[in-house]
Parts: sequence; structure tokens; C-alpha cells
Amino acid sequence: MKIIINNSSMIPIYTQIIQQIKAQIAASVLNENDPLPSVRALSRDLNISALTVKKAYDELESEGFVITVHGKGTYVSGSNSEYIRENQIKEVEDSLKEACDKAERYMIPKADLKEMFEMLTEDNGG
Repeated sequence: MKIIINNSSMIPIYTQIIQQIKAQIAASVLNENDPLPSVRALSRDLNISALTVKKAYDELESEGFVITVHGKGTYVSGSNSEYIRENQIKEVEDSLKEACDKAERYMIPKADLKEMFEMLTEDNGG
């Protein structure tokens, strides 16, 4: 499991951990019953407080993404990968809707908007 922390981000570190673990579950990088690093190990690897990692793990557990077995560790529950993927798709749809609304306000023709989309996705392999 790879977590990258951006210390200059306005997003709290524990939220960054949560987002990245959820993304890895959705992308099947982390699968059901995969162990997560211990709180101490991840805090040491990321050079952050163990309390920050614990907060992230506790939130992931309260949302049902991981299961903590006392004395054994924290494991991916696996039951929420479809839910995460749906949320990611919804987030992209919301962004596209916002772009479409803005284009309409600025009276940008639909054909121009389609051309912009094609140009942008061409660079991203889409």
C-alpha cells in the first residue's frame, strides 16, 4: 500500500490517508481481507503522528471500509468497493455538469464544448 502525504495541502492528513485508501480499494489495489499497515508502522513510514493514522483508520472502520481485529490488525472489508466507485463516478459527473452549466452561461456552443472535451481527454488517454 502506497500513501503519499502532501503537507502543503489544505486537506487534513488523516483525510488524505482516507481518500487514498478508499481509492486503492476502488481500484482493486487493496482487496477484501488485505491487511493494512499497523498504525505505528504507517505513522513511522509517513513520519506523522500515530494518532493521525488511528483517526483515519477509525473513520474508515466507522464507514465500513476496514475491519480492526484487536491484537491482529486492520483489514480491508471489501464490501464497499462498488460504493466507492459509484461515488467517484458521481463526483466526475458533478464536475462535468458544472462545466456544462458554465459553458451555457458563457454561451459556448455545445459543439465547442464537445471539441474541448475531446481535446482534454486525448491527452489523458481517454
